[in-house]
Amino acid sequence: MKKRIYYHDTDFSGAVYHANYLKYLEEARSEYLEARGLTVKALLEKGIGFAVRRQEMEYKFPAFFGDILEVQVGVKEYTPYRIVFAYTLHNQDGKLLGKAETDLVCVGRDLKLLELPEEIKAALRQ
Repeated sequence: MKKRIYYHDTDFSGAVYHANYLKYLEEARSEYLEARGLTVKALLEKGIGFAVRRQEMEYKFPAFFGDILEVQVGVKEYTPYRIVFAYTLHNQDGKLLGKAETDLVCVGRDLKLLELPEEIKAALRQ
């Protein structure tokens, strides 16, 4: 996923505010699922959601106003109840900006743990 950095993404120094990277990861994860035929909206309509169990972000170098980020995402692992996504973030010059992992658990409308439906497992195997 490519992401342009706008002024509102940055802090007073012109660098991306650290918490904004979490939004970029979420956007990349949603696009990853959509490319495999799964939309967050459709899953939520079926009562299937995800809750963040753990989030890690290793910052290597800042992104700045005007940069174009490339966020690469893939599935590191999944179990019957969890998906761990791994990311790398680069700027338009190919410089590594950071690495991240998001550990999600599948939950129902009641926020209780839910086994990953087969349609999700099949999409993750693609």
